[in-house]
Amino acid sequence: THTVDEKNRISLPSKFRKELGKLVVVTRGLDNCLFVYPHKTWLAISKETASRGHLERDTRYTRFLFSGAAESDIDSAGRILLPEFLRGFAGLKSQVVLTGVHDRIELWDPKEWTIYRKKLESEFSKGNEAK
Repeated sequence: THTVDEKNRISLPSKFRKELGKLVVVTRGLDNCLFVYPHKTWLAISKETASRGHLERDTRYTRFLFSGAAESDIDSAGRILLPEFLRGFAGLKSQVVLTGVHDRIELWDPKEWTIYRKKLESEFSKGNEAK
């Protein structure tokens, strides 16, 4: 859990910064969280998405993902800027939970993360698939 400062920045853990490089892309994610990608990964996603064509389902998700994307430099203190419109989408206020997921970081409102995490834990502990 990290604090959002008065300039809408959050500090990234050092182990994440090593993997991210100096430039990231922050965008709307699934389940009302934000996705943070290393710039090189974002370029690969863009290229892969473009190669799939324009199927309606892909186009809708691509529009959702790309229309909310914002580049952010990682400053010398290891912070990134969270644009206000993205903070609003994810309901992020003064605290943010950072989770590492494959090739990205997800940013969650702490209350929403707790609810989501408990739901997943319950589903998986019962041997059910997540829904």
